[in-house]
Amino acid sequence: MKIILASPRGFCAGVNMAIESLELSIRLYGTPIYVYHEIVHNKYVVDTFRAKGVVFIDELNEAPEGSHLLYSAHGVSPEVRRIARERRLHTIDATCPLVTKVHLEAVRYAKEGYTIVLIGHEGHDEVIGTMGEAPQAIVLVESPEDVDRLELPTSTKLAYLTQTTLSVDDANRIITRLRERFPQIVNPPKEDICYATQNRQEAVKVLSQEADLVLVLGSQNSSNSQRLAELSQENGVPAYLIDGAADIDLDWFKGDETVLVTAGASAPELVVEDCLEFLRKQFGATVEARMVREEEVYFPLPRELRSLAGAAAAERA
Repeated sequence: MKIILASPRGFCAGVNMAIESLELSIRLYGTPIYVYHEIVHNKYVVDTFRAKGVVFIDELNEAPEGSHLLYSAHGVSPEVRRIARERRLHTIDATCPLVTKVHLEAVRYAKEGYTIVLIGHEGHDEVIGTMGEAPQAIVLVESPEDVDRLELPTSTKLAYLTQTTLSVDDANRIITRLRERFPQIVNPPKEDICYATQNRQEAVKVLSQEADLVLVLGSQNSSNSQRLAELSQENGVPAYLIDGAADIDLDWFKGDETVLVTAGASAPELVVEDCLEFLRKQFGATVEARMVREEEVYFPLPRELRSLAGAAAAERA
């Protein structure tokens, strides 16, 4: 067996920032620390933090008044922030800056009188937070068929935004249909789908052409990980989305094939290494790392933590 190890893969800058924020919060404030929804959509990461005393909640009344609450990388709506203030929660905002960009665009377009078409997946944490910025002005579409069902006057001021973790190809199909139906529609000067999502999809698109099978490390509720598996399947290469080596089924393999291994933006490198080691032991697999595009993006810690982190470092010194 030959393994092609895709790069870039795994943690993006937003995920790194969110995880570092939660780790630092534990050191500064102790536990329990409360997190609104999952810090990132990855079972291994969530289970690891839960074992350290982190409590993941879906309703703010689950966090005692005055406790520390961290907003996940996916962002939250203004209503969530309002309730958190009422409950006197000490909040730490670990929203990915690229998600914050979409929120700010939604606010701007709504203030300017636009109806906003948001391209995304219903129920995803990021979509819920973005729609909460201007609920009366935003309509959600998930497919070109949804675009066809839109009933809007031709004179409507229209803008579109996208969830940051979409398939680039899927989003482009929807955008093309939007432009066909509504030529007046406008969009932000810089696209919303994040660099890491695009780079990981590009790597799968390029490298899966050499593979018989693709393994994507990531959880089922991870949108960007799901898109990687779907992209491979659309290219005619079987793909499996797995949380780790324990999910691998030996019946997937003959033992002499070429396997592409990649990871979604919320999957830690540790689960990738475990997977590679499993395949080495089972099939004597050799690993060839392949770089499609370099990434050097870094996001700073939330402002709520920066000064405290500096003070803590100075005290240790």
